[in-house]
Amino acid sequence: MTQPRRTIARDILILAAPLFCILLLSARAEGQEKTLTNSLGMEFVLIEPGSFMMGSPEEEIHRNVSEKRHEVEIENAFYFQTTEVTLKQWWAVMGKKWLFPRKGPKDSPVTKVSWHDCQSFINRMNSRTGETYRLPSEAEWEYACRAGTEKAYSWGDEIDCSRAMYANNESKYDQCVSYVRSQDLEVNSPAPVGSYAPNPWGLYDMHGNVWEWCRDCFGSYTSMTERGTFECSRRVRRGGSWFSHGSALRCANRAYAHPSSKFKTTGFRLVKEVP
Repeated sequence: MTQPRRTIARDILILAAPLFCILLLSARAEGQEKTLTNSLGMEFVLIEPGSFMMGSPEEEIHRNVSEKRHEVEIENAFYFQTTEVTLKQWWAVMGKKWLFPRKGPKDSPVTKVSWHDCQSFINRMNSRTGETYRLPSEAEWEYACRAGTEKAYSWGDEIDCSRAMYANNESKYDQCVSYVRSQDLEVNSPAPVGSYAPNPWGLYDMHGNVWEWCRDCFGSYTSMTERGTFECSRRVRRGGSWFSHGSALRCANRAYAHPSSKFKTTGFRLVKEVP
């Protein structure tokens, strides 16, 4: 018996729908500028949608059990700041306090900011510009950090002092102190943003320099979604810092802190949503 034309057409549409969605997302991303700079001099690169394996394989050295490997789909393109938010950018939005002012080179990453401080900064940015800025989700952060790679670091499985700012403290981890001095950088502090080579997608200091707040609550991948924005007492931090051992800089490494915490090792960078 011949199948009715209407049924055949319906079946074709059902089969073609997923492909159409993929093409639509691709076209949407292709219609955007690949890079942009806002009025504060913040530079962003367009991160295309895609899927990746989040977490670490069981054989990865220094792996933590919370890094359960699983596939994640990044459904929407977004702009990711190429560097951590700098002191100059912080001052431009939040102003300079006369009492206990933040000190340091204007191109150094802002630190001693709580997760709530980041939200205050973002709210002012959004009100001033009429655009939508936010912290990255934990999945977006790792996707951007890996930049299409699958090793422990975006360049491979080994790390050394020329790759990123880490182990730059004389009190605990000092393996890179001599190298830091040889580069005329400050010991016991982060480097100016962009002092080390970027990852394959043009993002600087995704490994090291300062920990970066993410918007998510910390939890096991099996018990919660990476996109959770509910109230919680532990917020995700990623990337390691100038104070950290090299293993903390791995793409999959996870850390957390109370959202009110302010550390000299922790800053943030922004996502700008695609209109």
